[in-house]
Amino acid sequence: MTSSPSRLSGRILTPSGWLLGHVDYSDRVLRLHEDSTVSPDRIILPGFIDLHVHGAAGVDIMEGAMEGRNSAEQVARAHAQHGTTALLGTTMTASPASIEHALEGLSAAISERAERGSGMARILGVHLEGPFISAKRLGAQPNVVCSATLEVVRHYHAIAPIKVLTLAPELSGHLALIPQLNELGIRVQIGHSAGSYEDGLAALQAGVAGFTHLFNGMTPLNHYQPGIVGAALAHAQFAELIPDLQHVHPGAMRAAIRAIPQLYCVTDATSATGMPDGEYALGSQRVLKCLGCVRLASGSLAGSALTMDQALRNLCEIGIDLAAASHMLSRNPADYLGLPDRGRIEPGAWADLLAFDSDLQLTSVVIEGEALTLQPAPHSAKDSAP
Repeated sequence: MTSSPSRLSGRILTPSGWLLGHVDYSDRVLRLHEDSTVSPDRIILPGFIDLHVHGAAGVDIMEGAMEGRNSAEQVARAHAQHGTTALLGTTMTASPASIEHALEGLSAAISERAERGSGMARILGVHLEGPFISAKRLGAQPNVVCSATLEVVRHYHAIAPIKVLTLAPELSGHLALIPQLNELGIRVQIGHSAGSYEDGLAALQAGVAGFTHLFNGMTPLNHYQPGIVGAALAHAQFAELIPDLQHVHPGAMRAAIRAIPQLYCVTDATSATGMPDGEYALGSQRVLKCLGCVRLASGSLAGSALTMDQALRNLCEIGIDLAAASHMLSRNPADYLGLPDRGRIEPGAWADLLAFDSDLQLTSVVIEGEALTLQPAPHSAKDSAP
């Protein structure tokens, strides 16, 4: 936490638009000043909020805490170097014992249970991606799926706070469970689902809040059978999307951005993020990173090597306005979690601030008032671009 006010100057994205001037901050934003003499070449954006993170820097969230190290903390430090100021540690489909081990590691690092370590992105909670998914739409998840029960979810939630839970709504008992999960404060997402459009619509009516990595791991849009994708495009307020330009074609990305008012972007980053080509862990499975792409031995995409600063550049590359791209990486995920003091630069909000040069290369990261020292990466973020 910063003991005295600090300042960043440049072209600042605020909730009411661009402001040329200064932002003064301690741990929270104190004030904004307009100043026409400031160079507009320095761009100040809100810190990125990534709600789907499996790993980075050779470390997987499912490793938990062992031998004097906590995988969640290492992952949070790695992503902070790329502008992620807050995130959800994301689990894989696994045995109950493996999920519990991962949650225990996350619990020790989550903001509700511990102080944020220096240089770390704030870990806001857990995204429980498995095991309550369809065996017909596994993607890179191992086939150890099961149906959810309130008892099991309560058990996991007691170990570490679950903020987002992915499930396949067509599985037995899941539709009736959705309102009960909402009562626990958990946002339920449809993902890894072989369900129909009607299943998706029924789930939304039951209280589903979003969709996990839209287009991937779900029934596609067909004009006779709209599928889960069709339900999202027709009815969703929120959905997450991976903008690595590998998981989703730019045309489909633009269609989703146009259709879903508060679509937000995630990395789905794995332990291969920030690492050279080679073999890495994704839960109990081995994945191969090659030319920026992460795949199972079968050739199926298996998460990504994306960072959020590269996600920003990718969105702008396909023609998305910079402010709109920033909202998809900061404001929209904050709104999804109901966090009005994150994802925006205004007095009273957390001082999560990013500075970029005119080429959208990250030059400064501030997390809750702490200015990070950016380390030269041995493997550029461009590794995650196609």
